[in-house]
Amino acid sequence: MLVVDDDDEIRELIRDYLTGMGFRTRAAANGREMWHQMDDSVDLVILDLMLPGEDGLSLCRDLRHQGSVPVIMISARGACAERIIGLEIGADDYLCKPFDPRELLARIRAVLRRRPPTREHRAPEPDTADEARERCFAGWRLDLQTRRLHSPGNRVLDLPRSDFMVLKALSEVPNRIVSRNTLSQRAFGREYYPDDRSIDVCISRLRQMLEDDARRPRFIRTIRNEGYLLELPDAVE
Repeated sequence: MLVVDDDDEIRELIRDYLTGMGFRTRAAANGREMWHQMDDSVDLVILDLMLPGEDGLSLCRDLRHQGSVPVIMISARGACAERIIGLEIGADDYLCKPFDPRELLARIRAVLRRRPPTREHRAPEPDTADEARERCFAGWRLDLQTRRLHSPGNRVLDLPRSDFMVLKALSEVPNRIVSRNTLSQRAFGREYYPDDRSIDVCISRLRQMLEDDARRPRFIRTIRNEGYLLELPDAVE
């Protein structure tokens, strides 16, 4: 699922809510970022009407020309004529801001019932209840429900959302490089740009929490010009 809205707060609120409800959710701030992220795994687009550059109506029209991915348009402009235009050019539903996230969820489910997603588009189902709740490595435990990091000595650290998302992404593929762009998408819902230091700041905070020395890292390694990896010698690849 892809959320396209230029309002950072609204975009992240929707993304967090839907992720918490079990949907694999990405985010984009404009049409250019939307097209960058569109692929076969996107089974629904939540598209704001008023966007910088190409507006939502134009993007919806292009999406409809290129495929059948469902589109729910959202907008603070709720005039009847605009709702009609949005639906006529191919939107599957139209929701006016402000809205209750529960209503958005209900509309998403209704649209997906009409166009059921394939299995690979759904959020992955964990093998056990424990895997759904936590990730463990080298005596550390990351609680996926509370976003808390538990140390081997039973210290409990509350992670900021961005740090939690970065560590969660690294722990999903131990011993494999995760690009800064992927981490930026997961943590902030935006592309990584060369002068953006946000991910580096997250990594620095995580290293402090993990008591990890950047010069001689035990856990988080920097791969120059590529990204970061969580180095776990005993992990099964």
